[in-house]
Amino acid sequence: MDINIRIAGEAGQGVQTTGGLLVHVFANMGLHVFSQQSYMSRIRGGLNWYDVRIADSELFSGREKTDLLVALVPEALDALREDVAEGGTILLDTEEGQDVVALPFTKTAKKVAESAVMANSVAAGAVLTVLGYDAEKLCDYLSVEFKKKGQEVVEKNVQCARKGVELAADHAGSMEAPEPGDAPATVYSGTEGVGIAAARAGIKLVCSYPMTPSTGVLTYLAKAADEFGIVVEQAEDEIAAVNMICGATYAGVPAMTTTSGGGFALMCEGLSLAGIMELPILIMDSQRPGPATGLPTRTAQQDLQFVLYAGHGEFPRAVFAPGTPGQAYEITRRAVETAHRFQTPVILLIDQYLADLQRNMPELDKTYDPIDRCVETSPPPDYFRYAVTDNGVSPRAIPAHGAFVILDSDEHYDNGHITEDLDVRMAQQDKRMRKLNGMIAEALPPELYGPEDAETLLIAWGSTYGPCREAVDILNADGRSAAMLHFAQVWPLKVGAIQAVVGERKRVIAVEGNATGQFASILREGGVLGECEKILRYDGMPFTGQEIAERAQT
Repeated sequence: MDINIRIAGEAGQGVQTTGGLLVHVFANMGLHVFSQQSYMSRIRGGLNWYDVRIADSELFSGREKTDLLVALVPEALDALREDVAEGGTILLDTEEGQDVVALPFTKTAKKVAESAVMANSVAAGAVLTVLGYDAEKLCDYLSVEFKKKGQEVVEKNVQCARKGVELAADHAGSMEAPEPGDAPATVYSGTEGVGIAAARAGIKLVCSYPMTPSTGVLTYLAKAADEFGIVVEQAEDEIAAVNMICGATYAGVPAMTTTSGGGFALMCEGLSLAGIMELPILIMDSQRPGPATGLPTRTAQQDLQFVLYAGHGEFPRAVFAPGTPGQAYEITRRAVETAHRFQTPVILLIDQYLADLQRNMPELDKTYDPIDRCVETSPPPDYFRYAVTDNGVSPRAIPAHGAFVILDSDEHYDNGHITEDLDVRMAQQDKRMRKLNGMIAEALPPELYGPEDAETLLIAWGSTYGPCREAVDILNADGRSAAMLHFAQVWPLKVGAIQAVVGERKRVIAVEGNATGQFASILREGGVLGECEKILRYDGMPFTGQEIAERAQT
């Protein structure tokens, strides 16, 4: 059993605060929680909403319909009424209304706390009451959450929450809700998964220019800077940011930058610089719909082919695309390790949906555990930075630590000095490209979910993991044989192993958040797939499991 709650209102009205309160309270109650956000590109006004889905079993996706709509402004009711499921309930912030439960959240907050902002606590108390839950759980959370703001703020929020309970008393327990269980109390977003993993993996410098939806990772690492010894620099632009992390990695400092598609476009020259200098930089691209500014606060999977082929010239790179907060935690560390092991740029692809979604999971380990930087601690007297090796990976020493390290953006001899000797050029380029052999050998295999002999195979990558997984469960429950093959590493690929899993299926469907099926094209180019069906979405909103299941059945 599950319930989807949608809190909707204007930017600046407390939509995110109300949703965040409910997420953590429900998780503390032992309910399985999944949240996602939809917000417009503005500071005030517009229409934003925050979905909180709760259930008595694990959740991996949001839902199109809502069972309980909390409308903080009449405009939210007008826009979202059709999204209310049959038999659903609408709570409207008003004293009177037809076909709704009229509850004056804002007026009550002004009366109790002399602050319209605390209407979110009133609304949260009302929601818990309508669902038949003990609102004291909310009061307990408010006491902890607002402790730093002082006892007066805590008391006013608690009073507002209890007033919300009183307002909704006539509708207490009117909606059947899941029974609290033993789900983990800790809740994480994709942003937190990336940030925690980067900090504990030993990232010491983060240089970025803020760009939605990547800024959350930048601000998370800024908050963690003192604890983990990280220098966080807001660069003047993305060109400066990528060049700064190139300089840092040359000096032996693990470094990363965070950006979105438009910012990554400015980083392409620096990306190529890292390619020829063989620098282990990490670039996180949190995708949003383009072209140009596009829909800056929405979600997309439109940058895959861009990041794969970006930069002038040819050089090896790895591209990772985690699908859940847990994968974001695991894959971010792997991305840092891959960059340093193979001395090459690595790109971590997430998106607005994954960055903002939250779900409960066991507490993540935050213990500082830096990766092996693969650095020569005692380089020989005849050390050459770009010595030609069988695997393409040259010994890496740190400047002023027992070696003379020369780097240049031009083609170079093995000692780093510039050359136009064409034989040397061939030797160095072949050396760099040989790294791909090792990267392919160590490539993360895709995850198969569902029956091995399923007739229908959904091909997923990145954040479509959860919706596709839920779709597989829906399809199989409906008597249709379905499975999912999810890729958290999208380049390079171990083609033979993938072909063995895909096999001769009756149906193969690529599910992607873009208009052209970019990953399907990459698989087809690699000989993994022939022509296949596609389920594509590119309106800026994320997939849901129900949507994919319905489209797969047509």
